[in-house]
Amino acid sequence: MTQVVQVRLREAGRTYSFMLGDIDLKRDDYCIIQSERGLEYGQVVSDSHQANKEELEQELRMVVRKITINDRYQILKNIRDSRSALNTCLQKIKEHNLPMKLVDVEYAFDRTKIVFYFTSEGRVDFRELVKDLARVFKSRIELRQIGVRDEAKLIGGIGPCGRKICCALFLRDFDPINIRMAKDQNLSLNPSKISGVCGRLLCCLKYEHETYCALGRDFPPRESIVSTPHGEGRIINKNILGRTVDVVLEDEREMTCNIDEITLIKEGKPKEKPIDDENE
Repeated sequence: MTQVVQVRLREAGRTYSFMLGDIDLKRDDYCIIQSERGLEYGQVVSDSHQANKEELEQELRMVVRKITINDRYQILKNIRDSRSALNTCLQKIKEHNLPMKLVDVEYAFDRTKIVFYFTSEGRVDFRELVKDLARVFKSRIELRQIGVRDEAKLIGGIGPCGRKICCALFLRDFDPINIRMAKDQNLSLNPSKISGVCGRLLCCLKYEHETYCALGRDFPPRESIVSTPHGEGRIINKNILGRTVDVVLEDEREMTCNIDEITLIKEGKPKEKPIDDENE
């Protein structure tokens, strides 16, 4: 049996398992761990537990120590120096006239490497930029191209709901999102209403989609002909959560009926524009 603890290396980042050894760590403690990239710091997000080697997918690395005062000073120094490195890199990008947008800079905890995160419309030849940065910082340099969703996760921001955006708050991975999710939830297809600060479809479209699909199975399609307590009519709108449909009767009156009050006569085929199901 191995004593294991879950550690999150970055805010809203993924969690990984590490062997705890004899170190006394509790949930919410900070620690130094040994990773493939060297020494890093992270936050404990679970209580320690025993795990069989057979249960572990791969050989785990160790927690090195609980964070110390000196470690905290080192982390603050790295954060301060990363801001200076960002300004230096911005200047170098301008000098080389490169089509890239610098998003963030991160020092490795042990300062063996500096990672520069950037976005770009296409591939960028940044070999000369790397050489310049290596000469300035006397350290290993890594330039990592990321997508616009990852950019939003790193920078953070406030979403249309008025709260901190989900990707910077708690989302670990980006699930595939497509426009049909908005369509199934009867939302406006106005891009400004269903897009996040990153310009892509809102991640929260995923949250309730499964529920809408499950409840929506009881509803005939729009344009279906149904029998109602007020006579025959045509479905023009559906309120899935309210379990009602709006129906235009033969005399052109519009009525709202409970889904249990109608009987399908002829299934309709809604006149819709083609929907692009490609994942965002």
